[in-house]
Amino acid sequence: MAKGLAALELTSLVTQTTFANLGLAEGLLRALVARNFTIPTPIQQQAIPALLTGRDLLGIAQTGTGKTAAFSLPLMHHLSAENVRMAQFGTRALILAPTRELALQIDEAIRSFGTQSRLRTVVIIGGASRFKQVEAMRRGADIVIGTPGRVCDLMQTRELNLSAVRQFVLDEADRMLDLGFIKDIRRIVAMLPTVRQSALFSATMPPDVAALANGLLRDPARVEIERMPETTPNIDQTVYHLPVSGKLPLLGKLLEDPAFSRVIVFTRTKRGANKVCETLEIAGHRVNALHGNKSQPQREKALDQFRSGRARVLVATDIAARGIDVTEVTHVINFDVPVEPESYVHRIGRTARAGAAGHAITFCDGSERGTLRVIEKLIGGPIPVAEGSGPPQPQTAPIDPRKQRNSGPKQGQKPSGQAPRKPFVQRRPSGMRSAA
Repeated sequence: MAKGLAALELTSLVTQTTFANLGLAEGLLRALVARNFTIPTPIQQQAIPALLTGRDLLGIAQTGTGKTAAFSLPLMHHLSAENVRMAQFGTRALILAPTRELALQIDEAIRSFGTQSRLRTVVIIGGASRFKQVEAMRRGADIVIGTPGRVCDLMQTRELNLSAVRQFVLDEADRMLDLGFIKDIRRIVAMLPTVRQSALFSATMPPDVAALANGLLRDPARVEIERMPETTPNIDQTVYHLPVSGKLPLLGKLLEDPAFSRVIVFTRTKRGANKVCETLEIAGHRVNALHGNKSQPQREKALDQFRSGRARVLVATDIAARGIDVTEVTHVINFDVPVEPESYVHRIGRTARAGAAGHAITFCDGSERGTLRVIEKLIGGPIPVAEGSGPPQPQTAPIDPRKQRNSGPKQGQKPSGQAPRKPFVQRRPSGMRSAA
């Protein structure tokens, strides 16, 4: 029996799928070997062969499963096979991402995969120099990676021409719709050629994303990777129940512990992020803020300082919850409970990367308890309450005025501990006659 099991394991190792088995171009395989990429992830194993055949694709998989390589490698394979020189302001491929950070990460990945090719990429995102992007597009590009707003901007001024696009990718579609980009996406899709290959990737498939996919894709191959548990056992989760006024003092106290060596603090609003950042800075912490009101150079600087360790704390809105990969984050602190329960999972997923252990701490005031209960239902159990924090006190039910009117003492009975209330009688000053 043992020999049989050993033979079975050996057979599975021999037949294990590798990138070399998927049919990618030789130059891409050499670049993957140089990066020690040999075994594709499940989304890559299923998506790459389908895209290599030229079919449209609907990919449903969580963030962090390798979606970028799943769509970029086939795209580069097709473009490398064609000896085409792009016209001024033109491009052969367009990849849309919901955030600037994700667009830059996709560009970085494509450049690393394309070391053996001459494919030219241009990133078009808001918050960065529009002039430099226009100058880059003046020479044409093989691949444009952009956010919807700036892409629409350059389309309107005819400094981006999509008439030659043959490859189109919409990444993080659910996040796109959450951020309100649906009108921009429709404008962009309307300018694409009818004959093209399209791929849509999303972590979830709500009805609005399904409707978008139906209008965008033609007879797509569907690849859906089974969702992993919503949280990883390597993340130690804790919640503190406290008033709003207690959040900043508690944050300062926690950061006195040197074990909090690389920390992301999530706030609900940009203004809140700035306030927390300023308070920590005054207290002497090495801290940076990251949110949508920051320019692209400011956002890149904040991430670079956090990655390098020059900043110990990054205070961010949910813009940093997805699409940003920073290793060795020891703690995630939810200064505010997220409005969207799914955002909780994405936030705490910034820690415990690459198999490391991590810690997620949530501050919950009275107004956030309802959202916290929804989060606990999503992750399948209650979040442990921090020692000394104590469970929230049950709220007193509001008094019904109708019952209050009927709940007084009966006639002739005095309420205990209270003096009897005298009836109100309006008196006229002496000597004054009635107006009647």
